[in-house]
Amino acid sequence: MSPSKVTQALKTCAVPLPPLSDGGEAFAQHFRDFGDCKVLLIGDASHGTSEFYRARAEITKYMIQHHGFKIVAAEADWPDAEAVDRYVRRRPRMPGESGQAEQEPVFLRFPTWMWRNLEVQNFVEWLRRYNEEENLGYKDGVGFYGLDLYSMGTSMNAVIKYLDKVDSAMAKRARERYGELMNWAEDPQEYGLGVLLTDLKGYEKEVTAMLKDMLAKRLEYSAHLLNGEEFHSGEQNARLVADAERYYKAMYYKREKSWNLRDNHMFETLVRLLKHRGQHSKAIIWAHNSHIGDARATSMGLDGGELNIGQLCKEAFGTAALSIGCSTYTGTVAAASQWDGDLQIMNVSPALPNSYEELMHDTGIPSFMLDLRESRCDKRLREELMKRRLERFIGVIYRPETERASHYSSAILPKQFDGLTWFDKTTAVKSFETHQPQTPVEFDETWPFGL
Repeated sequence: MSPSKVTQALKTCAVPLPPLSDGGEAFAQHFRDFGDCKVLLIGDASHGTSEFYRARAEITKYMIQHHGFKIVAAEADWPDAEAVDRYVRRRPRMPGESGQAEQEPVFLRFPTWMWRNLEVQNFVEWLRRYNEEENLGYKDGVGFYGLDLYSMGTSMNAVIKYLDKVDSAMAKRARERYGELMNWAEDPQEYGLGVLLTDLKGYEKEVTAMLKDMLAKRLEYSAHLLNGEEFHSGEQNARLVADAERYYKAMYYKREKSWNLRDNHMFETLVRLLKHRGQHSKAIIWAHNSHIGDARATSMGLDGGELNIGQLCKEAFGTAALSIGCSTYTGTVAAASQWDGDLQIMNVSPALPNSYEELMHDTGIPSFMLDLRESRCDKRLREELMKRRLERFIGVIYRPETERASHYSSAILPKQFDGLTWFDKTTAVKSFETHQPQTPVEFDETWPFGL
């Protein structure tokens, strides 16, 4: 097909989307055919774009209301996400906890704007109201969970705090086993470098033994504190510590090894969540396009030996796992110019020639949804989109001066995603530090984002 015919075919097949400001239901109902699955993965092409966050939230609300999803699992640290989950499901606090004095504000690790923004706050407040209005208690309410493994220090503290409530002898053992590793909690990358370059042997044996000891007492611990709800969290934190210890040691070897460890951890956490929430549970995943799109259809897998949670879900659940990517042509984005750098609102450069983004931009449609599944997409258009093209990825760092090298790889779009949400021009997320909850917290509750 000629470029003009490809553009015309896209115009014919694309489903124009109403502005998000017109109301979530009007926007989200265009994705109703994606609700018949067990796992729905919704991505973003950057971690600092308002439209991606708002679209993902509206689709998620629709799926919760109309398709019975009870799990929202994000590319976020488990302990921080658990504070949100405790808030939205109104989970009772553990004995002896008293609210504000016990809980620091969450998502304070770089990049704070990834989750500490008004778009996420609005969704969290909606989820809390939804659970209340539907009379859903903590056992059957829609929960919010973290899939990532960067919280090694926080998770070690969480394990000790949990064990203090159920088994003081085991808590003492945890303090002993985690003691030396805790010295690296503030800078775990240095731990990995120390194992590589010095005679430091590492603490894999200790963290693995801690996890095994906790699992051996699963039945005993699950009899305490909310019928196993708190044990599930304690177990997850112990697993995270073990996986994070391996991850930071792998960082200085081949990139694909540490990436694969991370995404395997995400997938295994998801599988445990589905089991924990029951046989018929359904989950929505929020993560970057590079995580949720099938890696086998991108240069990550085709050239780099990397896998991701999108691939693992496809392999495990088949057609019961669906993915929707989000993308844009230009606009603004919240990002930093280097790791641990300050938040900046940056202009997003127009997409490069021979990219999927340029192809979508040429339609002239401000926003649309494209169903890429074989049975739902025009055959000739799908064949054209199967040609390997450039695709842009912006994470929490954006370096427009090295745009091609830093932010583009190649992909086969219909194999990467089942659907695509397109916004031609986008804006940066609205980061915050001082906004208040929309509804007052109850006695002994903590608002997760802090005051």
